[in-house]
Amino acid sequence: MNRAELIQAVSEKTGLAREDAGKAVDAVLAGLTQALAAGKRVQIPGFGSFEVREYPEREVRNPATGEKVLVPAAKSPVFKPGKRLKDTVNQ
Repeated sequence: MNRAELIQAVSEKTGLAREDAGKAVDAVLAGLTQALAAGKRVQIPGFGSFEVREYPEREVRNPATGEKVLVPAAKSPVFKPGKRLKDTVNQ
């Protein structure tokens, strides 16, 4: 499902016009993005939780050359599905 299909689904389920559904989808995604950028955890009961994990700087080896390469520290968003979402997907 892409963004346009998501907007269409929201429009059909809520009765909102496509333009309003698009604004709603954009607002939800912007809220998630802002919260994660601020380092906050976002929990949506029954669906799952989003959080940011920090990965430290580390040294790895290039398998082709054997050369050691330094991978910088990074933050990455992660999603952990909730029980209801897992159960629905596994039916």
